[in-house]
Amino acid sequence: MRRLLPARLASLLLLPARLASLLLLPARLASLLPLLLLAACEGGSGPSPLPVESVSASFPPHGLAEVILIDAVDPLPLRIAELIAPDGRVTMADAIDVTPQPGFAGGQNTGGDPTGGGLTDLTLPDPIAPGIRSEGRLLITISKAQIPLPDPVAYRHDWQRYRIRLEFGTPPGRIETRQIAAPEPTPTSG
Repeated sequence: MRRLLPARLASLLLLPARLASLLLLPARLASLLPLLLLAACEGGSGPSPLPVESVSASFPPHGLAEVILIDAVDPLPLRIAELIAPDGRVTMADAIDVTPQPGFAGGQNTGGDPTGGGLTDLTLPDPIAPGIRSEGRLLITISKAQIPLPDPVAYRHDWQRYRIRLEFGTPPGRIETRQIAAPEPTPTSG
């Protein structure tokens, strides 16, 4: 029985070579297959996660205590944000800032940068200079809104009964209405 274990272990170590011969992969690549499998199983060392859909209401930290901040990450843009008092009074958001499909650009430009050194100080920058460039876009919308408190004292005493109504989307497309709880006032707010 003791000889069977090393034989099985040896056959497992030869598995990448057998797979390579079946798939017609070079032997060097086949020898890296176990390392690639181990690397694929490792978690936590990848890129940072992408934003997920979320909606939150809060007071600004160390800021103006008479404004509720709304942060939304959603495929649809935030169009309406309202604070609804217990008696039904509605206070609309002062401003809504929407950033559809936020993106990033990066890269390196070698020939067209006059401050990059080399011999470019004698010539004008070439708009089609060689370089490595990349761009990316998130298929999400980031929205921010500010709702002023009409009566900070009344809000502080009865904040649990306040609600925030949010409307996402652009007509004639899909429209979604959501209601969230109002945030608890901070010790210095209200």
